Amino acid sequence: MRLLIVEDEIHLASAVAHGLEAEGFSVEVAHDGTEGLQLAREHDYDLIVLDILLPGMNGYKICATLREEGNWVPILMLTAKDGEFDEAEALDTGADDFLAKPFSFVVLVARIRALLRRGRRARPAVLAAGDLTLDPAEHRCRRGEVEIELTPREFSLLEYLMRFAGEAVAKREIVDHVWGEDFEGDPNIVEVYVGYLRRKVDQPFDRNALETVRGIGYRLDADGG
Repeated sequence: MRLLIVEDEIHLASAVAHGLEAEGFSVEVAHDGTEGLQLAREHDYDLIVLDILLPGMNGYKICATLREEGNWVPILMLTAKDGEFDEAEALDTGADDFLAKPFSFVVLVARIRALLRRGRRARPAVLAAGDLTLDPAEHRCRRGEVEIELTPREFSLLEYLMRFAGEAVAKREIVDHVWGEDFEGDPNIVEVYVGYLRRKVDQPFDRNALETVRGIGYRLDADGG
C-alpha cells in the first residue's frame, strides 16, 4: 500500500513515515501543501495523511481541490487537539476521517487500516430538484445554467434538504446532521442559514423552493415557483 504524508513538522513526519514503513507500507513525504498537492495529482496513492496547517497551501484547500478534480483517494486529516471546528471543516471539505494531535501511533495505524479496508468512495451522484442541481463531488451548485457560490455550511444544509426533497425535515435533524449531534448553540442557527440560502438559490430567480413547515422545520419543494 502506497501512502502520502503531508506534514510540515519534519521530525513528526519522519517518525510517522519510519513507523508506517515498519508496518509494511510504502511512504512518501511532503513538507508543504503545494508539493503535497502536486504529488497527490501525479501519483496513485492508496491513502493520504494530511495536516491542516501547512506552508504554501493548507490541508482544507488540498482536500477540496482533490475532490473537485474527482480524486477520491481516502484522506485522513490531522487536526488540532480539541479542534471541533477543525474536525467539522475537515469532513465538510471531503476528508474521510480525522485524528487530533498529539495522537497515538497505534491509533493512527488502526485508522489507516480501517480506511484502506473501505477503499475509495464512489463519486457522489449529482442531486437535482427541478432546475436546482448540487454536485457533491465538485462542490458546485447551479440553478439552471447559473452557478451559485455557497459556503461549506450552506452547501451541507442544501445537500441535506435536497436528499429529502419534497419532505418536511425537522429542525433538530438538520442541526444534528449539519452542525453535529454535540452542537450546543442556538438551534435557530438553522433559520439564519436557510435565510442565507434563500437569498442565493431562490430570490435571485424568483423562486420559493425553500419552505418553512410551521412547527416542524423545512422542506425543499422542487417545483417552488
